[in-house]
Amino acid sequence: MPAANTKLYPRSVVKRTVKAHSNCNVSKNVDVLVYLDYVLFVQKLIKEAAIEAKNGKEKNISARHIKKVQRRVLQEFSA
Repeated sequence: MPAANTKLYPRSVVKRTVKAHSNCNVSKNVDVLVYLDYVLFVQKLIKEAAIEAKNGKEKNISARHIKKVQRRVLQEFSA
């Protein structure tokens, strides 16, 4: 676990990116929520890809496994 004073991501970059793509002002902690949603998405994607690899009796996750589950995971997060 990182120390309390280390940053996990550049907050200003996330805020600028969200603001640029949404054409709206963003509230104070919106970058935190966007980052957390991103982390949850990546965790779910890796978990589903690992299940897909295991079902194919493979030990490693490949790009093929990620591509196979990508649409399903994106649909879960697009609501």
